Amino acid sequence: MQVNIALEKVVDNSYDITIDTLPKLHFDTKVAIVTNHTIADLHLQYLLSKISAKELFIITLKDGEIYKNQESIDEILDFMFENRFNRKSMLIAFGGGVIGDMTGYASSIYQRGIDFIQIPTTLLSQVDASVGGKTGINNKYGKNLIGAFHQPKAVYIDPFFLTTLPSREFGAGVAEIVKIAVIFNKDFFEYLETANLQDTKIVEEVIKMAVQTKANIVALDEKEHGIRAALNYGHTFGHVIENETKYKIYLHGEAVSIGMVMANEAAVKMKLMNPDEALRVKQLLQKYNLPVSYKVENSNKFYETFFLDKKSSDTKITFIIPVGLGDVKITDECDKDMIISILNEFGEV
Repeated sequence: MQVNIALEKVVDNSYDITIDTLPKLHFDTKVAIVTNHTIADLHLQYLLSKISAKELFIITLKDGEIYKNQESIDEILDFMFENRFNRKSMLIAFGGGVIGDMTGYASSIYQRGIDFIQIPTTLLSQVDASVGGKTGINNKYGKNLIGAFHQPKAVYIDPFFLTTLPSREFGAGVAEIVKIAVIFNKDFFEYLETANLQDTKIVEEVIKMAVQTKANIVALDEKEHGIRAALNYGHTFGHVIENETKYKIYLHGEAVSIGMVMANEAAVKMKLMNPDEALRVKQLLQKYNLPVSYKVENSNKFYETFFLDKKSSDTKITFIIPVGLGDVKITDECDKDMIISILNEFGEV
């Protein structure tokens, strides 16, 4: 005997990404802005001048990747329960990628899911983390291993927030832009090689190009069953680096920068990228003072940590390997000895 539940239907998760001065926003419900102390001190008054709601609350978390954990999620959830938020209530993620990921995850599980919007304040979150609906937290086993796909209702990218961004944070955002260009758009990469990202208008155009590219990929593969996995170029290696250094030494974009250099070494050894192309990527990263080296202390331990990557299986590791500039290969057929040799080379740094 069988009972069929007919759930086949089309769910429209479409939303707009606005790249412009933040407009006036009004919400006829309870709303909580989730932020951290750093962003609150710099920009909360500006945001409050733009937002009105039936009831408006502020949840201020500790700042940093090390606080991207269940304890912070509990803090958000407890606040909502204590203030009687319901399924029509909304969260606003106001900060960088850490705040965006945690706010999105909290909204995905509160009463089985409520709406949220993204107002990213760092370059990295504007071009990457705020777009696509990936939410989650870290644990002792790795980065973003707990989470959910939960699309925001809207994303508002206001370049004004970048005026107070430290140069190191700006560089971390550039790393994600380079990532997108290397694997999907050779012309974009070549543009970045000569672009003056100190020019506000050029930065806005670069944000638009990066966001449009990622939006196109997410539209094709929302839940990362295929091509969207390519956006993890540099991340397979980078996440291990973050885990080994306990999120205290490198910003996310910095770890991705090193990860891209490592992935490019694999591409060169596999004859998918020539050494000159790999050097050009490395030089572009160095232009923004991004790290391109990391001393691997134990290559075998580093390799085993790959198996905690969400894309990997019990016996095979999925790697994202660039094919020249502007193309990419997603493969679980990288030779272990080759990867170990690359890690050994970095161990000699």
